[in-house]
Amino acid sequence: MEKHNKNLYYLDELTDYKVASHYADVRGWKLVDANNRAIGKVDDLLVNKNTKRVVYLDIEVDKDIIEQGHEPFENRAEGGTHEYINKDGENHLIVPIGSASIDTYNKQVQTNEISYDSFRKAKRFSKGQDFDRGYEVQIINIYYNNPDSNPDNNDDDSFYESRHFNDRRE
Repeated sequence: MEKHNKNLYYLDELTDYKVASHYADVRGWKLVDANNRAIGKVDDLLVNKNTKRVVYLDIEVDKDIIEQGHEPFENRAEGGTHEYINKDGENHLIVPIGSASIDTYNKQVQTNEISYDSFRKAKRFSKGQDFDRGYEVQIINIYYNNPDSNPDNNDDDSFYESRHFNDRRE
């Protein structure tokens, strides 16, 4: 993705941004699904500078998910969706911030809406890699099946107004 079209920034690359004092800094915390199955750990936070808020958690995926892989021809692609194969070194996923519940007592993040199987099937990327809105839409579709965001309206920041990005503490 070209820098002048860049939509999201890793918090670690923004020297003038930090986690607000009334929020826990969840970097390094474990991410689990609704059944308490390990998905990975929060490696970084992805910020939309226009809206001045965190919209995704960047997750370093647990090796068990990677070892299970993704069978690209497991299900027939529908609606023009193209299958893919995750490559070596692609061990990161994004999770919309509105899908995360923070457990400060156990220092972990839980996703009740997204299944382990959805994480397993999702296309991954390499650490620090930039990605485009197409990847974001693809992930939303895999995680939620029927997203309430409009994938055709993918060039502006109104994309982040759906419930998937609604911080429950606001």
